Amino acid sequence: MTNLPVPGHVAIILDGNGRWATARGLARVAGHEVGAERVREVVRAAGRAGVKYLTVYALSMDNRKRPADEVAALYRLLERFAETEREELVGQGVRVEVVGDVESLPLSCQQAITELCEATMRGEGMLFRLAVAYSAREDVVRAVQALARRAVSGQIDPGAITVEHLRGAMWTAGAPDIDLLIRTGGEHRLSDFMLLEASYAELYFTDVAWPDFTAEHLLAALTDYTRRERRFGLTSAQVQATALFHQSLAR
Repeated sequence: MTNLPVPGHVAIILDGNGRWATARGLARVAGHEVGAERVREVVRAAGRAGVKYLTVYALSMDNRKRPADEVAALYRLLERFAETEREELVGQGVRVEVVGDVESLPLSCQQAITELCEATMRGEGMLFRLAVAYSAREDVVRAVQALARRAVSGQIDPGAITVEHLRGAMWTAGAPDIDLLIRTGGEHRLSDFMLLEASYAELYFTDVAWPDFTAEHLLAALTDYTRRERRFGLTSAQVQATALFHQSLAR
Protein backbone atom coordinates (compact mmCIF):
# COMPACT_ATOMS: atom_id res chain seq x y z
CA MET A 1 0.00 0.00 0.00
CA THR A 2 3.04 2.29 -0.02
CA ASN A 3 2.34 5.66 -1.70
CA LEU A 4 -1.19 4.55 -2.61
CA PRO A 5 -4.28 6.30 -1.27
CA VAL A 6 -5.56 4.57 1.86
CA PRO A 7 -9.24 4.98 2.77
CA GLY A 8 -9.49 7.05 5.92
CA HIS A 9 -12.58 5.25 7.19
CA VAL A 10 -13.13 1.56 6.51
CA ALA A 11 -16.31 -0.18 7.65
CA ILE A 12 -16.90 -3.93 7.56
CA ILE A 13 -20.10 -5.94 7.75
CA LEU A 14 -18.92 -9.18 9.33
CA ASP A 15 -21.07 -11.79 7.61
CA GLY A 16 -20.96 -15.53 7.06
CA ASN A 17 -20.02 -16.84 10.52
CA GLY A 18 -23.05 -19.08 10.94
CA ARG A 19 -23.02 -20.42 7.38
CA TRP A 20 -19.27 -21.07 7.65
CA ALA A 21 -19.85 -23.20 10.75
CA THR A 22 -22.89 -25.02 9.35
CA ALA A 23 -20.97 -25.98 6.20
CA ARG A 24 -18.40 -27.68 8.46
CA GLY A 25 -20.92 -29.50 10.59
CA LEU A 26 -20.30 -27.19 13.54
CA ALA A 27 -22.64 -25.21 15.74
CA ARG A 28 -23.19 -21.65 14.50
CA VAL A 29 -21.51 -20.36 17.65
CA ALA A 30 -18.23 -21.90 16.46
CA GLY A 31 -18.29 -19.58 13.47
CA HIS A 32 -18.73 -16.56 15.70
CA GLU A 33 -15.81 -17.69 17.87
CA VAL A 34 -13.48 -17.93 14.88
CA GLY A 35 -14.88 -14.65 13.59
CA ALA A 36 -13.90 -12.91 16.84
CA GLU A 37 -10.31 -14.02 16.25
CA ARG A 38 -10.43 -12.53 12.77
CA VAL A 39 -11.39 -9.15 14.21
CA ARG A 40 -8.07 -9.09 16.08
CA GLU A 41 -6.13 -9.83 12.90
CA VAL A 42 -7.97 -7.27 10.79
CA VAL A 43 -7.60 -4.52 13.41
CA ARG A 44 -3.84 -5.05 13.39
CA ALA A 45 -3.70 -5.09 9.58
CA ALA A 46 -5.83 -1.96 9.22
CA GLY A 47 -3.62 -0.07 11.64
CA ARG A 48 -0.46 -1.14 9.81
CA ALA A 49 -2.00 -0.05 6.49
CA GLY A 50 -2.64 3.45 7.79
CA VAL A 51 -6.42 3.31 8.20
CA LYS A 52 -7.49 6.02 10.65
CA TYR A 53 -11.02 4.81 11.39
CA LEU A 54 -12.28 1.22 11.38
CA THR A 55 -15.91 0.34 12.13
CA VAL A 56 -17.14 -3.25 12.27
CA TYR A 57 -20.77 -4.36 12.39
CA ALA A 58 -20.63 -6.82 15.26
CA LEU A 59 -24.30 -7.11 16.25
CA SER A 60 -27.39 -5.53 14.74
CA MET A 61 -30.67 -4.87 16.50
CA ASP A 62 -32.29 -7.44 14.21
CA ASN A 63 -29.65 -10.05 15.15
CA ARG A 64 -31.23 -10.12 18.58
CA LYS A 65 -34.25 -11.86 17.02
CA ARG A 66 -32.12 -14.97 16.43
CA PRO A 67 -32.41 -18.06 18.69
CA ALA A 68 -31.84 -17.12 22.32
CA ASP A 69 -28.83 -19.40 22.75
CA GLU A 70 -27.05 -17.85 19.76
CA VAL A 71 -27.76 -14.31 20.98
CA ALA A 72 -26.48 -15.20 24.46
CA ALA A 73 -23.32 -16.65 22.89
CA LEU A 74 -22.79 -13.44 20.91
CA TYR A 75 -23.04 -11.40 24.11
CA ARG A 76 -20.50 -13.68 25.81
CA LEU A 77 -18.12 -13.38 22.87
CA LEU A 78 -18.41 -9.60 22.88
CA GLU A 79 -17.73 -9.53 26.61
CA ARG A 80 -14.76 -11.86 26.26
CA PHE A 81 -13.35 -9.84 23.36
CA ALA A 82 -13.59 -6.65 25.42
CA GLU A 83 -11.71 -8.29 28.27
CA THR A 84 -9.04 -10.28 26.43
CA GLU A 85 -8.13 -7.72 23.76
CA ARG A 86 -7.83 -4.73 26.06
CA GLU A 87 -4.10 -5.01 26.74
CA GLU A 88 -3.15 -5.49 23.09
CA LEU A 89 -5.36 -2.63 21.88
CA VAL A 90 -3.85 -0.32 24.48
CA GLY A 91 -0.39 -1.40 23.34
CA GLN A 92 -1.25 -0.62 19.73
CA GLY A 93 -2.51 2.84 20.63
CA VAL A 94 -5.96 1.94 19.30
CA ARG A 95 -8.88 3.90 20.74
CA VAL A 96 -12.08 1.90 21.03
CA GLU A 97 -15.63 3.22 20.92
CA VAL A 98 -18.95 1.38 20.76
CA VAL A 99 -21.91 2.72 18.80
CA GLY A 100 -25.43 1.43 19.20
CA ASP A 101 -27.99 0.80 21.91
CA VAL A 102 -25.40 -0.33 24.46
CA GLU A 103 -27.86 0.08 27.34
CA SER A 104 -29.90 -2.81 25.95
CA LEU A 105 -27.01 -5.26 26.47
CA PRO A 106 -26.58 -7.43 29.57
CA LEU A 107 -24.99 -5.48 32.44
CA SER A 108 -21.82 -7.59 32.47
CA CYS A 109 -21.38 -6.91 28.75
CA GLN A 110 -21.93 -3.19 29.27
CA GLN A 111 -19.32 -3.15 32.01
CA ALA A 112 -16.73 -4.96 29.89
CA ILE A 113 -17.33 -2.54 27.01
CA THR A 114 -17.09 0.49 29.29
CA GLU A 115 -13.82 -0.74 30.77
CA LEU A 116 -12.38 -1.37 27.30
CA CYS A 117 -13.33 2.10 26.07
CA GLU A 118 -11.94 3.75 29.18
CA ALA A 119 -8.68 1.80 29.02
CA THR A 120 -8.09 2.83 25.39
CA MET A 121 -9.43 6.38 25.48
CA ARG A 122 -5.94 7.93 25.32
CA GLY A 123 -4.94 5.95 22.23
CA GLU A 124 -3.58 8.19 19.51
CA GLY A 125 -3.61 5.66 16.70
CA MET A 126 -6.59 4.25 14.86
CA LEU A 127 -10.13 4.72 16.15
CA PHE A 128 -11.76 1.29 16.22
CA ARG A 129 -15.54 1.28 16.52
CA LEU A 130 -17.75 -1.68 17.30
CA ALA A 131 -21.34 -1.31 16.10
CA VAL A 132 -23.32 -3.30 18.67
CA ALA A 133 -27.12 -3.54 19.03
CA TYR A 134 -26.98 -1.12 16.12
CA SER A 135 -29.51 0.00 13.51
CA ALA A 136 -28.87 2.84 11.08
CA ARG A 137 -32.56 3.67 10.85
CA GLU A 138 -32.94 3.69 14.62
CA ASP A 139 -29.89 5.94 14.87
CA VAL A 140 -31.45 8.46 12.46
CA VAL A 141 -34.81 8.35 14.27
CA ARG A 142 -33.17 8.99 17.63
CA ALA A 143 -31.13 11.86 16.20
CA VAL A 144 -34.23 13.44 14.65
CA GLN A 145 -36.06 13.12 17.95
CA ALA A 146 -33.17 14.85 19.75
CA LEU A 147 -33.16 17.69 17.24
CA ALA A 148 -36.95 17.98 17.46
CA ARG A 149 -36.71 18.39 21.24
CA ARG A 150 -34.12 21.14 20.77
CA ALA A 151 -36.35 22.87 18.23
CA VAL A 152 -39.39 22.73 20.52
CA SER A 153 -37.37 24.26 23.36
CA GLY A 154 -36.15 27.03 21.07
CA GLN A 155 -32.51 25.95 21.07
CA ILE A 156 -32.41 25.52 17.30
CA ASP A 157 -34.33 26.88 14.32
CA PRO A 158 -35.94 23.94 12.46
CA GLY A 159 -35.25 25.67 9.15
CA ALA A 160 -31.56 25.89 9.98
CA ILE A 161 -31.07 22.16 10.62
CA THR A 162 -28.42 20.67 8.31
CA VAL A 163 -26.93 17.28 7.61
CA GLU A 164 -24.13 18.26 9.97
CA HIS A 165 -26.63 18.79 12.79
CA LEU A 166 -28.15 15.38 12.08
CA ARG A 167 -24.78 13.64 11.97
CA GLY A 168 -23.75 15.35 15.18
CA ALA A 169 -26.78 13.95 17.01
CA MET A 170 -26.19 10.36 15.89
CA TRP A 171 -24.46 7.49 17.64
CA THR A 172 -21.78 7.65 14.96
CA ALA A 173 -20.89 11.32 15.50
CA GLY A 174 -17.17 12.00 15.78
CA ALA A 175 -15.99 10.03 12.76
CA PRO A 176 -16.02 10.96 9.06
CA ASP A 177 -18.21 9.33 6.47
CA ILE A 178 -17.16 5.90 5.23
CA ASP A 179 -14.67 5.72 2.36
CA LEU A 180 -14.69 1.95 1.87
CA LEU A 181 -17.42 -0.44 3.01
CA ILE A 182 -16.61 -4.15 2.90
CA ARG A 183 -19.14 -6.96 3.26
CA THR A 184 -18.00 -10.55 3.59
CA GLY A 185 -20.01 -13.74 3.17
CA GLY A 186 -21.35 -13.31 -0.36
CA GLU A 187 -24.37 -11.11 0.32
CA HIS A 188 -24.80 -7.82 -1.55
CA ARG A 189 -26.77 -5.52 0.74
CA LEU A 190 -26.15 -3.02 3.54
CA SER A 191 -28.51 -4.56 6.11
CA ASP A 192 -29.34 -1.33 7.94
CA PHE A 193 -25.69 -0.43 8.49
CA MET A 194 -24.55 3.22 8.47
CA LEU A 195 -26.85 4.18 5.61
CA LEU A 196 -26.28 7.92 5.86
CA GLU A 197 -22.54 7.62 6.50
CA ALA A 198 -22.14 5.30 3.51
CA SER A 199 -23.82 7.67 1.04
CA TYR A 200 -20.66 7.98 -1.07
CA ALA A 201 -18.75 4.94 0.18
CA GLU A 202 -17.04 2.61 -2.24
CA LEU A 203 -18.63 -0.82 -1.81
CA TYR A 204 -16.60 -4.04 -1.83
CA PHE A 205 -18.39 -7.38 -1.66
CA THR A 206 -16.56 -10.68 -1.29
CA ASP A 207 -17.75 -14.28 -1.13
CA VAL A 208 -15.17 -15.00 1.57
CA ALA A 209 -16.94 -15.72 4.86
CA TRP A 210 -15.76 -13.64 7.80
CA PRO A 211 -14.02 -16.57 9.60
CA ASP A 212 -11.83 -16.98 6.49
CA PHE A 213 -11.21 -13.25 6.00
CA THR A 214 -7.54 -12.53 6.68
CA ALA A 215 -5.18 -9.58 6.59
CA GLU A 216 -4.44 -10.50 2.97
CA HIS A 217 -8.12 -10.19 2.07
CA LEU A 218 -8.24 -6.78 3.72
CA LEU A 219 -5.22 -5.63 1.74
CA ALA A 220 -6.90 -6.88 -1.45
CA ALA A 221 -9.93 -4.71 -0.65
CA LEU A 222 -7.72 -1.71 0.09
CA THR A 223 -5.85 -2.25 -3.18
CA ASP A 224 -9.14 -2.44 -5.08
CA TYR A 225 -10.09 0.88 -3.48
CA THR A 226 -7.03 2.53 -5.03
CA ARG A 227 -8.44 1.72 -8.50
CA ARG A 228 -11.72 3.51 -7.83
CA GLU A 229 -12.42 7.05 -8.99
CA ARG A 230 -14.45 8.86 -6.36
CA ARG A 231 -16.49 11.57 -8.08
CA PHE A 232 -18.98 12.74 -5.41
CA GLY A 233 -21.40 13.87 -8.12
CA LEU A 234 -18.77 15.41 -10.39
CA THR A 235 -17.74 14.20 -13.83
CA SER A 236 -14.57 12.22 -14.35
CA ALA A 237 -13.03 15.18 -16.18
CA GLN A 238 -13.76 17.47 -13.24
CA VAL A 239 -12.20 15.04 -10.78
CA GLN A 240 -9.06 14.70 -12.89
CA ALA A 241 -8.76 18.47 -13.32
CA THR A 242 -9.08 18.98 -9.57
CA ALA A 243 -6.41 16.36 -8.93
CA LEU A 244 -4.03 18.02 -11.39
CA PHE A 245 -4.66 21.39 -9.75
CA HIS A 246 -3.79 20.06 -6.29
CA GLN A 247 -0.71 18.33 -7.70
CA SER A 248 0.48 21.62 -9.16
CA LEU A 249 0.02 23.34 -5.79
CA ALA A 250 2.08 20.63 -4.10
CA ARG A 251 5.09 21.20 -6.35
